[in-house]
Amino acid sequence: MALAVTSSSSSTTISKGIQNGSFRLLSDRPKPRTRGLNYSQRRFSVKALHAEPKRNNSIVPLAATIVAPEGAEVVQKVEVEVEEENFEQLAKELENASPLEVMDKALEKFGNDIAIAFSGAEDVALIEYAHLTGRPFRVFSLDTGRLNPETYQFFDTVEKHYGIHIEYMFPDAVEVQALVRSKGLFSFYEDGHQECCRVRKVRPLRRALKGLRAWITGQRKDQSPGTRSEIPVVQVDPVFEGIDGGIGSLVKWNPVANVQGQDIWKFLRAMDVPVNTLHSQGYISIGCEPCTRPVLPGQHEREGRWWWEDAKAKECGLHKGNIKEENVDGNGNRAVHANGTAIVPDIFNTQNLVTLNRTGIENLARLEDRKEPWIVVLYAPWCQFCQAMEASYVELAEKLAGSGVKVGKFRADGDQKEYAQRELQLGSFPTILFFPKHSSRPVKYPSENRDVDSLMAFVNALR
Repeated sequence: MALAVTSSSSSTTISKGIQNGSFRLLSDRPKPRTRGLNYSQRRFSVKALHAEPKRNNSIVPLAATIVAPEGAEVVQKVEVEVEEENFEQLAKELENASPLEVMDKALEKFGNDIAIAFSGAEDVALIEYAHLTGRPFRVFSLDTGRLNPETYQFFDTVEKHYGIHIEYMFPDAVEVQALVRSKGLFSFYEDGHQECCRVRKVRPLRRALKGLRAWITGQRKDQSPGTRSEIPVVQVDPVFEGIDGGIGSLVKWNPVANVQGQDIWKFLRAMDVPVNTLHSQGYISIGCEPCTRPVLPGQHEREGRWWWEDAKAKECGLHKGNIKEENVDGNGNRAVHANGTAIVPDIFNTQNLVTLNRTGIENLARLEDRKEPWIVVLYAPWCQFCQAMEASYVELAEKLAGSGVKVGKFRADGDQKEYAQRELQLGSFPTILFFPKHSSRPVKYPSENRDVDSLMAFVNALR
């Protein structure tokens, strides 16, 4: 770790290099100029820190408690000129900035009108970065009523560690009651998680954001290649509205967008930040208790969420603006486009693996007396769970080369999905099938352990 100290008559700058780029702790800085986004170009007042907010039906009170660093002067009233900004250009300027720099810029620009959204997982790093800036910051969280006990305990630990009071947003009791009475406690296992998330998470979040001009999230590009691979460090929120109302009235900051998950953990350990005890039990992405479980070897971190659904559905609605449109290619398959241009490349590419088209898989499925057994993965290249098992499946193909077992892949999204669901037992991506030598019906791989040893054991049991 490099440490450099530069002194001058007015300021002291300490820079520390930590794995994911350097971060800078600034002291004796000039007082920040609080700014927010307002497309009407009018003036507004920023309330004093810790002041009791005015309450009404349209604007949620402070989305969280403001924390002023020790020795910080409390500003009673600040008149600021609100400027419309090009946040797309700002995102480009900050593309290579460290998370601390992005956090500092966000808090500097929006002051009292921005808050950190905290889920109770590794996004505690956001609170640590905010703390390191030395600026006042606010934190809010969504209490769905169905979180793990460990998550509630973690909230308490974080509040005591940083000396803050998280403001919790709750779902509407009448809406929850109506949902549970009409559909039961676990309807999401049968008809998808979106309705429950809409009641317990999305609507409470919408109320919280109506009291803000900007919010800060812990989204990372590597969390969900299918839906988050293109998120910028700052953007105008494409879905939710801020205090001024209307699309475009809220700015969304993603300070760790370009950070790898392993580097987040290196940062947390280096700074001795408290973490949710569920992480030590195999949980990576943490949400509500019924919809979260530990991940297994060879699985992507998001596969512990809503595991009974397809990968493209694994957004609860808080970040649904990330979901990209799909376009159909010349083969009738849908390939996800990034900003309408770049197509997601194919996966499972090796000379030891056979690519099957629709005719090929149909012929293979019809054969009752095959010359050799086959193992075939039904996949979609945009699926992060397919991407997560690519290395193990390619290694399996290499190990089985020349063994008498053929290894294949069939792209089963787009126009092929209905056929795969009807004829090939496709439930979600990836689905792995073994076609025995002397049986027409394929055997579906039942486990979610997708490491090469587990896959090899499956093949050896049936070959």
